[in-house]
Amino acid sequence: MSTSPSSFASLGLDPALINILQSLSIVEPTPIQAQGIPAILAGQDVLAAAQTGTGKTAAYGLPLIQRLCEPLDLATKTYLEQTRGVRALIVVPTRELAQQVLDNLQAYAQNTDLNIVAVYGGTSLSVQKNKLQHGADVLIATPGRLLDHLHTKAVSVKAATTLVLDEADRLLDMGFMPDIQRLLRQMPARQQTLFFSATFTQNIKATAYRLLDNPTEIQVTPKNSAAETVTQIVYPVDKKRKQALLSFLIGSRNWQQVLVFVKTKQGSDHLAKELKLDGIKAVSINGDKSQGARLRALEEFKSGKVRALIATDVAARGLDIAQLEQVVNYDMPFKAEDYIHRIGRTGRAGSAGLAVSLLSRDEEPALEAIERLLDTRLPQEWLAGFEPSPRGAQQDNEPTSRRNSRSAEKRKLKAKLNIHAGRGKR
Repeated sequence: MSTSPSSFASLGLDPALINILQSLSIVEPTPIQAQGIPAILAGQDVLAAAQTGTGKTAAYGLPLIQRLCEPLDLATKTYLEQTRGVRALIVVPTRELAQQVLDNLQAYAQNTDLNIVAVYGGTSLSVQKNKLQHGADVLIATPGRLLDHLHTKAVSVKAATTLVLDEADRLLDMGFMPDIQRLLRQMPARQQTLFFSATFTQNIKATAYRLLDNPTEIQVTPKNSAAETVTQIVYPVDKKRKQALLSFLIGSRNWQQVLVFVKTKQGSDHLAKELKLDGIKAVSINGDKSQGARLRALEEFKSGKVRALIATDVAARGLDIAQLEQVVNYDMPFKAEDYIHRIGRTGRAGSAGLAVSLLSRDEEPALEAIERLLDTRLPQEWLAGFEPSPRGAQQDNEPTSRRNSRSAEKRKLKAKLNIHAGRGKR
């Protein structure tokens, strides 16, 4: 086998793992894999930033599997079984990402005896405990569910030699830092720690360096950039006409599979219902849904039973949908960094993709923040029939409920003024 710089063999991967990759039609390493695999095999801490869809899971998963396949001495093996110990821990922010990482690692380790387990909320604690009764070589977990199992001593991380924080920025942004610190207090004083994410703010990076030991820093794409294969377009539109414009785009352009991002759980459910009324099969996915409902929704979307998957940012982390051609920002994200994660769902592995943003006037500051992050202006286009109202017509952009509320307040105020005026005349 060739050992050219573009081959997995040149990175130090075991031939058995390379054979598995070939059976999965994975022939050449991506840039993040080419730089990450040798560093991880060498036992170094790693701080890696790469766009979504560039192979981050394989970048840390392949060397992790190879190192875990090395023989254990009998004493260590017995200790791990007796304490329900974990050898490598992967912490992720969402259930969907946990399941995706599990599926990928099980595929890479298919010809090994490694026990790879995922634990996350929305599923049975007792079933997960049964899977952990002899410990695990690799445990993939969301922070809350992991702490549940640690509290009941269903699992131990005292002997773990590797900690991976996948989507590390999201973990910290979602407020999981205290949970991670509690976790670290239960782990060995020194373990290999790997940070992987699509974006890193200065704050996140500073936090990472407090947890890592002289890490190898890997940045395979320009900082906070979008994939070149993704075409980005912004359509200014009045807020009240967003749903009509989305239905028009899906229908007139014959989009058969589109992932739509909204800000809130309630908004995702409402939009799915509105699209159904327009004859577009849609389903929502958010944190209020059970894990079973979320998996069914995702499967229906992947299989083509529904055309539109409406998702919140948290629920969408970890969604791995092959050949997804369209992503729509129905609501602009709260954080500019989330824009990169959102549009990273399309244009994966070099494929072409389209990222559409529906921009109401009150969201212009969010767009400006995104453009500052990307250091570029996003192209805008008015669509005939959906042109935004003039700037002076701000009331037209307000939801009916808000306008009604303001009218009611004016009526009450007027009534009070009339009462006071009447009292004065007496």
